[in-house]
Amino acid sequence: MDQVSRRLLLRSGIGAGALALLAGCGGGGGARRSGVRVTPQARSDSDWEFVSHKPGWLGNESGGGASGSGALRGVVPRSSWTRSTPKVWDTKPMGRVSRITVHHDGMTPFLSTSSSAAVRRLEAIRNAHVSSNGWADIGYHFVVDPAGRVWEARPTTLQGAHVKYNNEGNLGVMVMGNYDEQVPTIAASGSLDDFVSVLMRRYGVPVGRVFTHREIRPTACPGRNLQRVMETARSRGGALARA
Repeated sequence: MDQVSRRLLLRSGIGAGALALLAGCGGGGGARRSGVRVTPQARSDSDWEFVSHKPGWLGNESGGGASGSGALRGVVPRSSWTRSTPKVWDTKPMGRVSRITVHHDGMTPFLSTSSSAAVRRLEAIRNAHVSSNGWADIGYHFVVDPAGRVWEARPTTLQGAHVKYNNEGNLGVMVMGNYDEQVPTIAASGSLDDFVSVLMRRYGVPVGRVFTHREIRPTACPGRNLQRVMETARSRGGALARA
């Protein structure tokens, strides 16, 4: 791990011993490596309104269609947390989205509702994925924080690096934290249900094609507590079963 990575991890409250967990949830990526440029958080925590649990809170689905090319309202844009861009030459186009996979980051527990803390954690993860793993970008397409904010991560036009050998047509949604050691907040669980429901409708993905990482590959991700949340959401009468 280079000195930039170490500084980012320390600023984010992530010990060096968590590095293996930091990269452990993803799967696949490019081989090239490059340095990163850290973007300071310029906005205050109150700039991003928490809008979960409102009908259609991300419902700007017209203009997206089957291709999903339209913007999703309520998602914090990538430009708010990093100026870095993906190494497009080192990844593949997404193509048709046919499934969704839910993850945790698997690092130290994370309970902060501060957007600044979320930015630091996002940048630390992105830096480790690029500089340490040699991937084209952060592995996930979207990230949910404990306050229920949904952050744009890797562009959905590009395949992710979140389930080894299974990234084709697979949207990666990660919830910040370690859900073997903590329980998802009500805000994070609600936003995850709402947001994945929107993605299902937007891309025509049935509930039977919404997975957790451990259901595709041998891994502890997304942690036993988030796994239970996902099982409930997909069960009869659950939020995702009704999507």
